[in-house]
Amino acid sequence: MAVPDDPFADPGLPPHEPRRQDIDERAAKRSERTVALLFTVSMLATIGFIVSYVTIPIDRIVYIWPLGHIGALNLALGMTLGLALFGIGAGAIHWARTLMSDEELSEDRHAVSASPEVKERVLADFKKGAEESQLGRRKLVRNTLFGAMALVPLSGVVLLRDMGPMPGDKLRHTKWRDGSLIVNESTGEPLRPEDITVGSLTQAMPSDLDRHDHDFHAQIAKASVMLVRLEPEDIKDERSAEWGHEGILCFSKICTHIGCPATLYEQQTHHALCPCHQSTFDLSDGARVLFGPAGHPLPQLRITVNDEGFLQALGDFEEPPGPSFWERG
Repeated sequence: MAVPDDPFADPGLPPHEPRRQDIDERAAKRSERTVALLFTVSMLATIGFIVSYVTIPIDRIVYIWPLGHIGALNLALGMTLGLALFGIGAGAIHWARTLMSDEELSEDRHAVSASPEVKERVLADFKKGAEESQLGRRKLVRNTLFGAMALVPLSGVVLLRDMGPMPGDKLRHTKWRDGSLIVNESTGEPLRPEDITVGSLTQAMPSDLDRHDHDFHAQIAKASVMLVRLEPEDIKDERSAEWGHEGILCFSKICTHIGCPATLYEQQTHHALCPCHQSTFDLSDGARVLFGPAGHPLPQLRITVNDEGFLQALGDFEEPPGPSFWERG
């Protein structure tokens, strides 16, 4: 029986034709300098991206024909980052097309599990490929490539600036000062000891915190407090009692978990509950955590009474109020 011709006969590979760079070292050097130039352009563009981000105002508008009016910062960032990525890509392509080995090789398919001989061959091919890439020989290409690849990620790092200004020590300080009057958060009226009855909870804030200030919400989120009045014999923590006045204790009402107001007060147990994740604080024992994910007690504010009979603070909290953060000591 006649065997039909194979419709998928192997056409083979055309004869390998050497490139100019393969036979002319001067041409190879020119290609090397071209690749290095592209990588250097990428590095300069990355530096330009960073400089543009830092120096160009975000609200600056320029006219570019035919685009019209456009944000100068967006234009500069787009052009410099695009040029930086193009330099790396174009340099890598030019390197592969002119300097790396371009000889085509064919190999039959084989089973997924490789024999020891195949593994040795793969390692040998890898070493050969590394040599043919001329990465070790073309030091100028290698060094500029490493430089471009090292600088490009800085573009993303610089963008972290948009997360906002560094907090510095703002998280450790509030509007409370020595002599700050304690005023009712709802009415804005200064509080006297007789305004706080046993078993009640009053929400308050410092007198020098104005609701019309542009940063009022940022400040009240740290300075908001709650006052409770306990029978002196019910206060378990001696230091907490000394920081209060006639059984009146003043604690930050900002939960030390994620900042919810922990103002659900149970007067029989003297517990304050945060409604978000059920962190529970014992106000009779220095506001220590009894239950829940909060990591610290509620900070207590030292208070006294001034000559006019109004409650006032003796200074700021001794520890940062609100949610825990990694620098909190």
